[in-house]
Amino acid sequence: MDSKLLDTADRTRRTILTTVAVGGIGMLAGCLGGDGEGPDPVSLDQGQSCDYCNMRIEMHPGPVGEAFYGGDAPPSLPEDRENGIARFCSSSCTYNYLLENEEQGHEPQIAYGTDYSSVDYELTDDSGTTVISAHLSAEAFAELQDLNFVTNSDVEGAMGSSLIGFTDADDAAAFADEHGGEILTHDDITREVLSGLSA
Repeated sequence: MDSKLLDTADRTRRTILTTVAVGGIGMLAGCLGGDGEGPDPVSLDQGQSCDYCNMRIEMHPGPVGEAFYGGDAPPSLPEDRENGIARFCSSSCTYNYLLENEEQGHEPQIAYGTDYSSVDYELTDDSGTTVISAHLSAEAFAELQDLNFVTNSDVEGAMGSSLIGFTDADDAAAFADEHGGEILTHDDITREVLSGLSA
């Protein structure tokens, strides 16, 4: 066969495969974090409590999260919550809430978590445990599906072992190299992963 025809056929096949792959990723992104369309993140530094465990968010270290349910807010949320926002003191509370409510047919329009690639975080010693700083301003958040999570590292947050998220995959890899753990993406987070987090 003519080499130009082979080259054209190969490019066409690659285009089709790329289109199928991108389409599949788009379908997965619709779960547990919406379709990327929804309200912008808001700061969580006004005395808010976690909608999963009731702890006061600003009193604890580590990654936090929020999800906007709009008109499809789970019944556990107050009816007057603007945009049906649910707020969380940790990444594990975020995902536990999202997964439980997805099983009940409630999926958020959009969900966010702390992006440690966007902040100057600190690690401190808390009675022999290394904890990572909390960042509660709206600018510190990224969509959950954009984060690479370091899990089961030797660094903890509000609820013990945390899912520490980075939009930059190299930042996640460097953190895991220094502090241990494995890297997971948004679509990897399941109930089994959450129950396997070391306390």
